[in-house]
Amino acid sequence: MSLSVFYHHDFLNHDTGEGHPERSDRLKACVSALESCNFTNQLVWQSPLPATEKELRWIHTPNHIERIKKLCYSGGGYLDADTPVCSKSFDIALKSAGAWLGGLYEVLEGNSALVLSRPPGHHAERNKAMGFCLFSNAALAAVVALKQTGVNKVCIFDWDVHHGNGTQDIVQNNPDIYYVSTHQFPFYPGTGSHINTGEHNNVLNIPLPAGMGSVDYRNKFDKVVIPFILQSAPDILIISAGFDAHYRDPLASINLETDDFAYMTTRIKEIQPHILIGLEGGYDLKALGECCRVVASVLINNSRARKKK
Repeated sequence: MSLSVFYHHDFLNHDTGEGHPERSDRLKACVSALESCNFTNQLVWQSPLPATEKELRWIHTPNHIERIKKLCYSGGGYLDADTPVCSKSFDIALKSAGAWLGGLYEVLEGNSALVLSRPPGHHAERNKAMGFCLFSNAALAAVVALKQTGVNKVCIFDWDVHHGNGTQDIVQNNPDIYYVSTHQFPFYPGTGSHINTGEHNNVLNIPLPAGMGSVDYRNKFDKVVIPFILQSAPDILIISAGFDAHYRDPLASINLETDDFAYMTTRIKEIQPHILIGLEGGYDLKALGECCRVVASVLINNSRARKKK
């Protein structure tokens, strides 16, 4: 069995400046890990097409899109204190969103897909860029999925250590999109309380205390996340895969192991065998590479992900 990986070297050209945690080395670490694994011949590398501005307007306001375009095309700057862009960032962000759509179409064809793109998306709200994110990639994939014949419900599981405020902002009013997030709390961006359940009880936020480890996390995952996904009965399942809940990550304080991400992917595949997994956060390069490798391994039904000797 093969796995489609959506990636393009253009993603490396989104220049966030020296010392910024969301940097091109993140993708280099992911790609290097996959190119050096024992199942690399089962990976099908796909070059994504950019999303269109028309597609972005399904989830973002015209003002939001125009603001980002104008700042980038004028040479770059800051959308907020954490979110710099360069002259190429608008076009790269279109391609990043398009990579998630490419992954979605792969899933619709009956395959799984892994998207390695940047900038990430889950903090981008309908009318606001923030937290390193320009456009809400997962939300766009979910909205586009519902436009396809035979797709009636979509579920997004966000295991990034930060709450995906942007994804929730966009999908919480849609009764056919379910969103579940595990995240450190209180923590950036300050959203994600358990009392926020969406307009149609289609949102489940699971705040986690700093210092939580694998045993307690898996217990929450098995007893809360999995039942919510099962109840939503999705035709399409999307994972916003930030790997910053890993114990080595420098920006957060949840202490997951690499195997925990393989475990979650395995359990989710039991619900929906073909899933879309796209990269969000994760800022320790070694952890990023390891996590991408084990998740890809599960997606292609390998029992173990070993490096080449």
